[in-house]
Amino acid sequence: MYNKVLLVILSLFTTYFGAISQEYNHEFGVVSDNDAYLWYGQDRYYTNGLFIYYRRAIDQDKLNGNLEKLTYELSIGQKMYTPLSGYGPDPRTHDRPFAGYLYGKAQVNLFYQREQVWKAGLALGTSGPNSLASGTQNLIHNTVGLYETSGWDYQIQNEAAVNLDIQYTALLGRNRAKSVDFSLESYAQLGTVFNGAGLGLLFRTGHINQLFHSSYHNAAISQNSKTKKLHERELYFYARPQFNYVAYDATIQGSLFTHNSPVTFSIRPFVFEQKLGINYSTARFTLDYSLTFRAREIKSNARPHQYGSIAIFYRFN
Repeated sequence: MYNKVLLVILSLFTTYFGAISQEYNHEFGVVSDNDAYLWYGQDRYYTNGLFIYYRRAIDQDKLNGNLEKLTYELSIGQKMYTPLSGYGPDPRTHDRPFAGYLYGKAQVNLFYQREQVWKAGLALGTSGPNSLASGTQNLIHNTVGLYETSGWDYQIQNEAAVNLDIQYTALLGRNRAKSVDFSLESYAQLGTVFNGAGLGLLFRTGHINQLFHSSYHNAAISQNSKTKKLHERELYFYARPQFNYVAYDATIQGSLFTHNSPVTFSIRPFVFEQKLGINYSTARFTLDYSLTFRAREIKSNARPHQYGSIAIFYRFN
């Protein structure tokens, strides 16, 4: 009897740790942004975002040169914006337009052995009433028992959305204990909704993996990895101050081509942003919680803004 129990324990032990080291080349996940995740009742400006992702890693034996990993990504997302309150029947009280943005996106992610990351994505969708943001906010508020919303009649009007974005990250340095590193982060956006660029510094500390294996860059999926991970599990804190140049924001200024939105504002071209977060990842799962703090971005009485993000990802073959 003792031997049978021991055999079962050893079998479970082997299965458990075998699962830890196993590679998975597909990933599905959900990211939710909401200022309610600050846990003190705020409901304004960028008030809600919901994103669904699917990613796949390409066989790394087929990659040449210094390319460590190549992944493809498909996503759908919706962003929702309101003034200081979601109850704004009088447009004269608005300090930011009601606005929505709904899109689908395809992206390719290239991870290099020297821990440089390139990401390029194309999003197609719509802003305005066709984004269904008004109905989504009403559904959320009715479901959770929040206040009645009003003011979406004055939202940014319909406009086809085409947006290209490119991101580049490069490791600057990592300590000998492999527990702290710094990376340079940059991005550029061009399209009918968002135009701009940004530069930031990423700090991570804890049980961290190389950038091409890290859940921070959604790089936990692999297929025939070339390089071993530093850790089978990640648990780390991260901080990323970032300076943004905003050339155009259709959710604030309305369409680039028509001027039919009833409420619009001018933008502040330079916006500072600070992001803080904690991430836990195993071979199968990722759980991430972060807070984002943005300086004033509108030439109105609008205040600085903050919101939280919760991300959950599951990997499989």
